[in-house]
Amino acid sequence: MAVPRAIARLQDKGWILPILDWMSRSEDIVAAAKVPYRMLEALPELDGGDGDPANMLIKGDNLDALKALLPFYAGRVKCIYIDPPYNTRSAFGHYDDNLEHAKWLSMVYPRLVLLRELLADDGSIWVSIDDHEGHYLKVILDEIFGRASYITSFVWQKVDSPNENQSRITPDHEYVHVYGKDVAVSQFARKSDLGLLNAYPGKTEDGRRYRDRLLKKNGKASLRTDRPSMYFEIEGPDGEPVLPIHDDGREARWSLGRAKVEALVAEGQLIWKLRERQGTEVWVPYTREYAPENPTRPHATILLDVKTSRQAKAHQRSLLPDVDVFDTVKPEQLIERILDIASEPHDLVLDSFLGSGTTAAVAHKMGRQWIGIETGDHAETHCKPRLDNVIDGEQGGISEAVGWQGGGGYRYYCLGPPAFDATGRIEPDIGFDALAAHIWFAETGQPAARGEAATSPVLGLHDGTAYALLYNGILGDRRPEGGNVLTPPILADLKAELPDHDGPWVIYGEACKVPPARLKAGNVTFKQTPYDVKAR
Repeated sequence: MAVPRAIARLQDKGWILPILDWMSRSEDIVAAAKVPYRMLEALPELDGGDGDPANMLIKGDNLDALKALLPFYAGRVKCIYIDPPYNTRSAFGHYDDNLEHAKWLSMVYPRLVLLRELLADDGSIWVSIDDHEGHYLKVILDEIFGRASYITSFVWQKVDSPNENQSRITPDHEYVHVYGKDVAVSQFARKSDLGLLNAYPGKTEDGRRYRDRLLKKNGKASLRTDRPSMYFEIEGPDGEPVLPIHDDGREARWSLGRAKVEALVAEGQLIWKLRERQGTEVWVPYTREYAPENPTRPHATILLDVKTSRQAKAHQRSLLPDVDVFDTVKPEQLIERILDIASEPHDLVLDSFLGSGTTAAVAHKMGRQWIGIETGDHAETHCKPRLDNVIDGEQGGISEAVGWQGGGGYRYYCLGPPAFDATGRIEPDIGFDALAAHIWFAETGQPAARGEAATSPVLGLHDGTAYALLYNGILGDRRPEGGNVLTPPILADLKAELPDHDGPWVIYGEACKVPPARLKAGNVTFKQTPYDVKAR
C-alpha cells in the first residue's frame, strides 16, 4: 500500500504519527491517484461579466475537478478555503449531510490530498468545521499536510441571538483549522492596531514616538551567572565604568552582547539617564526604540466581529430571492478576514465546496483571482447569479468596506469526458493543449501555462531536459510527414527551436522513424503515445 508523502517524510525523520483508521482507509488514501483525468469544457454562454479567464466557476464533482486542475494549477494556489459538509446527522435541504462517519472520512481524505498538491509553497489552507468531525478532521490534516504544518484553529461566533431550542448547551461557535504548505515560508498578514502607539510615551521634536528600554536585562535569566559573557563594563558619560547591577545589588547582565553595545556606543545611540540606586545617583544606559509608522499585531484566533450565520442568510436572501438559501452559508466578513490574512490582491484563491458562492464573491470584491467548484445545479442556481450580482456592483456583505463598485468577470466550465479510456488509451476527442498539459505535469510535476492555443510541439525546458509532443497534427496533418511521427527532419526542426539547448530531450509521438543509434547520439528519449502516456 502506498504511503502518503506527509507520512513518509515523518517516518524518514523517525517520528511516530498517530493516524485514524476506518473500514475503507486503505482504498481512500490512494483514491486521489486513481481519479481519472478529465477535461474542463468551457461554456462561454454562461460566462459572467467580461469573461476574465483568471476566474473560473466549475460545475461538477469536486474530486474530478481538482484532478483536472492539477496540470495547470499545481503549486499555484495561495489560499484555499473550504467549508465541507459537517456530518451533523441532519439532512439539509441542499445536500445529505447525514453521512456515516467512515463515509465522511472517505469523502474528505482524497480531496485534501489533491488540495495539497494545488497549494503554493507559501500558501495556506483554511477548513471550516464544527465539533462533530472537527477533531477527526485535524488528525487527517496532520497526516496529509504534516503536523508541523499546523498553524492554528480560529473560533468564530456563528450565533448572535439567544437560542431557545431544546439542546442542553447552545452550540454558538465553529472552527477554522489552518495549515501551511511550508510553514517556513507561509505568509500571514498582521492586523493594524494604532493602540500599540500608547506603549511609546516619548515624542521627539519632529513628532516621532519612542520608548526607552533598559539595556540591563530584567526578569528571568537576568543574572550575571545566566550569561557571563554579557557582564562587562561600559564607559559612562562621566568617564567612569558602568556595570549591570540590579537595584538590590546583585550582579546582572546586559540584554545585548558586547559587539552590539560597542556598535551603539560608536553610533551615539545609547541613552544615558541618572537613576538613584541605594541612595546614590548612578548613570544607567537605555536603548531607544521608535514606534513603527503603521503598528500591527498578529490576528487573534477568536473572531467575534465577522457577522453571523443569521446575517449571512439575510444577505443571501436579498441576493437570491427566488431560491432556497443555504442554512450553512458563511458571512462575507469571515471570508474577508481569512483572505486578508492569507492572501494579497491578484493571488489565486480556491474553494472546492463553493456552496452559494461566498468565497468567490469575496475574492472578486477583494481583487483576488479565484476558482470555485460546486456540484449539481447549485453552480447555476446559486453561484452564478450570486457572482453576476457582484459583477453588477451589489452593495451587500463587504462591498462598502472594500469600496466595491462592480466589474470584472469569470469563465464557466463543466467537466468533460475522461482523457483516457478504461484501458489507458487517449480518447480521440482530446486536443493537443489538454494532452500537452497532462504530459508536462506528469513529467515535471509543474503546472502548464493556460493561454493561447499552442502552435509548436515543443513544450519547454525543465531541469535541463526539453520536452516535445507530436500529436493531433500539431505540425500539419496525421500522416508521418505531417507531424505525429518522429522522423529525422522533424527531429532536426524540434532541435532548431531550442538551438542553445544541448541537453536531453523527451519526445512523445505515435511512432519513431529515427534509428536508435541516432536517438542515442542526440540524447533523445522517445515515448510512444498512447502507451507511454501516464494515464493518471
